[in-house]
Amino acid sequence: MHADSYRHRGQRRTLVEELRRKGIRDERVLLALGTVPRHLFFEPAFQEHAYQDKAFPIGEGQTISQPYTVAYQTELLQVRPQDRVLEIGTGSGYQCAVLLQLTPHVCSIEFNAVLFERTRRRLASLHQAAHLFCGDGSVGLPAYAPFDKILVTAGSPTIPRALLQQLRVGGALVIPVGNEHTQRMLRVTRESEAGFVREEFEEFRFVPLLGRAGWDK
Repeated sequence: MHADSYRHRGQRRTLVEELRRKGIRDERVLLALGTVPRHLFFEPAFQEHAYQDKAFPIGEGQTISQPYTVAYQTELLQVRPQDRVLEIGTGSGYQCAVLLQLTPHVCSIEFNAVLFERTRRRLASLHQAAHLFCGDGSVGLPAYAPFDKILVTAGSPTIPRALLQQLRVGGALVIPVGNEHTQRMLRVTRESEAGFVREEFEEFRFVPLLGRAGWDK
């Protein structure tokens, strides 16, 4: 049995208020972060850190993102209940679980096979029913396209063309783009078959996106 105590729920309420003070406004996103038990995505020895607004290593050179970053990206994505969402970079599975609070239609792809297997087991044990894949997320998931929303949770050197092509018209891609140290958060909306609108937001620091259209491992 997974323990989600009254204390944990209180810590999530405190975290949600902190995120609200930092500028997150979408109440559905705040409710999602207030619902998902982030401590269950940590190894037991590190669970005391789960409700601090900071990133934390999860092994394999990866991190569980800062809650503010998760909330920020999710708010930009503007997920509707009927949306089909592709997440690039499953990582710990925490962002995936947050997305599943907003829509049941989530596919997520992870590059690292060790991390994929660990996270697959964790999400299954938490009854989080995403469609999980191990592979090169930088080229998307063409067999399951098109998607209404695509979220990239690793820093990319460019906007991968394959991801743009897998967006439905009216859909949006949220992706951090820059060098290996800092990236600018972008939202690219597909307005027509050939027409895309790009918006720029805050700077962040993500682990690098690996793969053919990312940073070559």
